Amino acid sequence: MTDLVQAQDPVVMGVLNVTPDSFSDGGRYADVDAAVAHGVRLHSDGAHLVDVGGESTRPGADRVDAETEVARVLPVVRELTAAGVPVSIDTTRARVAEAVLAAGADVVNDVSGGLADPDMARVVRDAGCPWVLMHWRGHSRRMRDLARYTDVVADVRAELAHRVDDALRAGVAADRIIVDPGLGFAKTAEHNWELSARLPELLDLGHPLLFGASRKSYLGRLLADPAGQPRATDGRAAATVATSVLAVAAGAWGVRVHDVRGTVDALAVWRATGRPRLVPTVPPYPGPPDGHGPPDGHGPPDGHGPAVGAATGTPWRGAATGTPRGGAAAGAYPPAEAGRAGR
Repeated sequence: MTDLVQAQDPVVMGVLNVTPDSFSDGGRYADVDAAVAHGVRLHSDGAHLVDVGGESTRPGADRVDAETEVARVLPVVRELTAAGVPVSIDTTRARVAEAVLAAGADVVNDVSGGLADPDMARVVRDAGCPWVLMHWRGHSRRMRDLARYTDVVADVRAELAHRVDDALRAGVAADRIIVDPGLGFAKTAEHNWELSARLPELLDLGHPLLFGASRKSYLGRLLADPAGQPRATDGRAAATVATSVLAVAAGAWGVRVHDVRGTVDALAVWRATGRPRLVPTVPPYPGPPDGHGPPDGHGPPDGHGPAVGAATGTPWRGAATGTPRGGAAAGAYPPAEAGRAGR
């Protein structure tokens, strides 16, 4: 497989949950045949990676044991890799990652950032595979209680820096590390919007950044009906595509999504338009007072959400440079400071 960590074009990771209780598609692909068929479809729709997960990490979810997780994911990964589909494994357990990497998976996507299982660093180091380190403060049962920050972006950046340092000390190569701000994991809606607005501050960690907003509850809350009922998960595709394009335009390396075709199509438009970049022009405001959108003067008068170009209340300036990945040399991920310069 091509080294996706060094990809010049945005990487699209397609979500494949083989669980009975994931928040969006729980139970839909619990059968091996259904899961494999969907994974093949995600790949044919343009996913560079199909991210297979066997344990729900939605807020409040109960844990499953390692044996159950392996039994869910291993047959699916074996068939997908045999069909030529590049796979990442969404797990916090070293034992699961090791089994799935041996079956042909290419990437470990660890929502705990290495905190849940101290042996994960060894597995990743020995495999030499890319490792997504997500910002995480605790398992699903506790995450709502842990959403307390002084400055969510500064705090997430500092905690991710610790995760990166620990990985490096364990012998993981720097060029195998990808970071993820962990939207929705011990985050409120306000925290998610603030992180989205200030992605360049996370890019200066010096590692590629994966952005995963797909179908999450804060989008449903943003799109609530007049009675205040959040939009159902299957009605959040367009909002997800918008967040993905904005993240890529702000410098994200890749996006993790359920709706691969819509995202791939939108990114094709972004490339054809000259790969415009979003450049922050003023410091961001402290956060929306109600979690639904920007404060007065920044959004549409009807209160239904942020205006295009000010999705989080932070004014942005489009910079249609047309240069791939901020003008970096082909085959190399651009330097972190390019994120601050508006790549």
